[in-house]
Amino acid sequence: MSLLELVRQQSLSIAPDVVRWRRHLHSYPELSFQEVKTARFVADTLREIGLNPTEGIAGTGVVALLEGKNPSRKTIALRADMDALPIHEANTAPYASKNPGVMHACGHDVHTTSLLGTAKILFGIRDRFEGSIKFVFQPGEEKNPGGASLMIRDGALKNPAPAAIIGQHVMPLLPTGTIGFREGMYMASSDEIYLKVIGKGGHAGAPELLVDPVIIAAHILVALQQVISRNANPRQATVLSFGKIAANGATNIVPNEVTIAGTFRALDESWRADALQKITTMATGIAESMGGQCEVTISRGYPYLENNPELTRRIRAAAEEYVGKDKVVDLDITLGSEDFAFYSHQIPASFYRLGTRNEAKGITSYVHTPTFDIDEDALSLGPGLMAWMALRELAD
Repeated sequence: MSLLELVRQQSLSIAPDVVRWRRHLHSYPELSFQEVKTARFVADTLREIGLNPTEGIAGTGVVALLEGKNPSRKTIALRADMDALPIHEANTAPYASKNPGVMHACGHDVHTTSLLGTAKILFGIRDRFEGSIKFVFQPGEEKNPGGASLMIRDGALKNPAPAAIIGQHVMPLLPTGTIGFREGMYMASSDEIYLKVIGKGGHAGAPELLVDPVIIAAHILVALQQVISRNANPRQATVLSFGKIAANGATNIVPNEVTIAGTFRALDESWRADALQKITTMATGIAESMGGQCEVTISRGYPYLENNPELTRRIRAAAEEYVGKDKVVDLDITLGSEDFAFYSHQIPASFYRLGTRNEAKGITSYVHTPTFDIDEDALSLGPGLMAWMALRELAD
């Protein structure tokens, strides 16, 4: 039996274990940097497989090293994220979240258990490849400063240093069995924008006695769109969106302050820095011109994610071998963001998509929604696919 066929066979045979692991983690999701039980489950499972994991990296991160023959020849890293989102699950499946208000609505339970499956496959054939494979299970992908940045800080990419890192993410827009790739620029940087507009509140029927922060906030919200429409290069994708505004007044009460929260996305670090400065200058200037103040707080998030072209071509070729060329598709640039980007600024990295959509089963909800779920048939494919990518990358 060829090595490719062996990996396919093993991926199918362990699928019931991977489904069981995934349903367990889906039932007990934990928020960013609180993945204590999740990390313990990961470490215990790795030990059952036969590996010796290192725990407590970046708080709750777990790393394990698998050595094949001639282990110092080359090292490849494979990454999964473990955290869930503050969403109350609307699904009624038996494995639905048992933690109210917390849900694996972005598929990190899939990423984690799929990588555990990959580790199990590769451990069983460790005498069939040269080099080493580092399994990286990281916390906090959904929250600044991003668990990836902390994993790097705490040495996850050292001892041994991987030559490249590969990451997988579910994609509910792609049918199960389909794999998506994009070379070069793929995902945007992401920064959080917090504005506090300060005025002088009072009775809504006496506007002459007030400095109305609601009106000031409205002017700021509209004006800041000029940062995009009149400052950004129109050939370059960029987004400024505000999703939260709180005035906490009443029909006849103007509050003293208004708070606003939003996000800024870009695909260029120079423009990113310039735009953030323009946002600050414009917001404070408008508030002052109208007699108020605006305090601007920017939480710097993830950089843009760039898939190394050469690495991406190689793992795409491996995917074509594994699932067939007709099941491999091109991805478009997205203004979504991912802290996997931090790895891509350190070593050659590639982030690909695993299709999880099944319209016949009614599995069509997008990520970050209360009804998100996956077609679990993807779990018979994901572990073997990543294992085969790692093996081909070690062999190159």
